[in-house]
Amino acid sequence: MLKNDLFLRALNNETLERPPVWMMRQAGRYLPEFRALRDKYDFFTRCETPELAAEITVQPIRIVKPDAAILFSDILVVPRAMGIHVELKDNLGPIIPNPIRTMEQVNQVIVPDVHETLGYVFDAIKLTKEMLNDEVPLIGFAGSPWTIFCYCVEGKGSKSFDTAKGFCFSNPVAAHTLLQKITDTTILYLKEKVKAGCNAIQIFDSWGGMLSPVDYQEFSWNYINKIVEALADITPVIVFGKGCWFALGEMAQSKAAALGVDWTCSARNARYLTGGKITLQGNFDPSRLLSPIPTIKKMVHQMIDEFGKDNYIVNLGHGILPNIPVDHAKAFVEAVKEYNK
Repeated sequence: MLKNDLFLRALNNETLERPPVWMMRQAGRYLPEFRALRDKYDFFTRCETPELAAEITVQPIRIVKPDAAILFSDILVVPRAMGIHVELKDNLGPIIPNPIRTMEQVNQVIVPDVHETLGYVFDAIKLTKEMLNDEVPLIGFAGSPWTIFCYCVEGKGSKSFDTAKGFCFSNPVAAHTLLQKITDTTILYLKEKVKAGCNAIQIFDSWGGMLSPVDYQEFSWNYINKIVEALADITPVIVFGKGCWFALGEMAQSKAAALGVDWTCSARNARYLTGGKITLQGNFDPSRLLSPIPTIKKMVHQMIDEFGKDNYIVNLGHGILPNIPVDHAKAFVEAVKEYNK
């Protein structure tokens, strides 16, 4: 029995004394304890070693004390499991040395046995659950098929992902075949995450905002919704699309339990676009955590007032930045816990 189930109750649309709070990338580079492990072990070693992944996941629960933990991993473990070679280079981010540009390459991509290729993630979940000792729920996650596709085709990060978009428009059969393979793998992966002990799932569509509303429907939301449909009966699913405010209305008609909102969409617009009923999550600008602590607390209280304390999960509008002082991250969480006191 969870000692703190506020997060799950918010996903269940219950009336609460205050909204729950957690932060995207809360197990990350702003914590000195995280940096100490980063300096000892390379990135994928940390992801693939259950003891390290579990320790990193639990660090912010001990230090910052949010209402939910999110498993330390990476969205790119999925393409790696599918036989796509991924490297992570300092100051460059993810690199795919042989990006996918032809139907022949798409045909070589496999839908793997997730137990064989991603078993270390499920082991990390089980170990994390032991370490959490029912203090808070554990969130599992995956990248959206479109976001994974962007890296696989572009070969690296990008400000516009023109190569990935161009592949969709010039070779739509190959693009949809690859997107479906990523979707099938992601569904298998997330179902096993739930079996291993995750209490909820979040889908990150980091690059959905690169697409026009019409193209978003075809190349991103279509596949995200397949994942939501496959998982909704076994776990709450949160969908977070950065820059995807234009799709909130359609997202709200799905079986998603909650929708993430970035800081470019106001609480009022988010409530209006989603019909005012579905749980929303967000949307504090991560850079605002560099404000003085009294300002952070005041702005968090204003944000809760604007969203309303019910059907709401306090979060950032994207991941916490590496240069945020730990005291400021703590103040963000404390401000939520102090709300209405």
